[in-house]
Amino acid sequence: MVDHLWAGWRSTYLDRVTGDPTPLQPDVTGSMFERILALGTTEGDEVAFIVHRGEACSVLLNAYPYATGHLLVIPNRAVADLGDLAAAEAAELWATVGDGVAAVRAAYGCEGVNVGLNLGAAGGAGIPDHLHVHVVPRWRGDTNFMTVTASTRVLPEPLDQTWKRVRSAWPR
Repeated sequence: MVDHLWAGWRSTYLDRVTGDPTPLQPDVTGSMFERILALGTTEGDEVAFIVHRGEACSVLLNAYPYATGHLLVIPNRAVADLGDLAAAEAAELWATVGDGVAAVRAAYGCEGVNVGLNLGAAGGAGIPDHLHVHVVPRWRGDTNFMTVTASTRVLPEPLDQTWKRVRSAWPR
């Protein structure tokens, strides 16, 4: 059994990117990540937790982070597999992953960083239609008793503070 720690502020964010169409979200077509990018365009990147926008790739905060500072590096268009990327998109994706690693190191002074992606539903992708690379800051002992014994993660910082912190540490 998994216990729950309530984080009601997340429902507002999720409703805005996955819920019914509203005047602020007239087009709900596309992948979840495409809808988040559109939300940032209409309401601002801070509202959508978009840390960086590039020509072909962008960086979002993970709304359900493994650790504080967990980033998602995405191509701006929905592609399911690395082979679906154009050469310029692939080059920008990996350069942006490098910038994301530098940003979380600068923002959090982490001892390590996990970088990875899951391709396809069978590969563990939660959003299999839009590939994304996880950049997760890590510290020795960061998987503590709460995760091990209570199946619960405790995050010490709300997403809006994480956004400000990572955005200010983003390499220019």
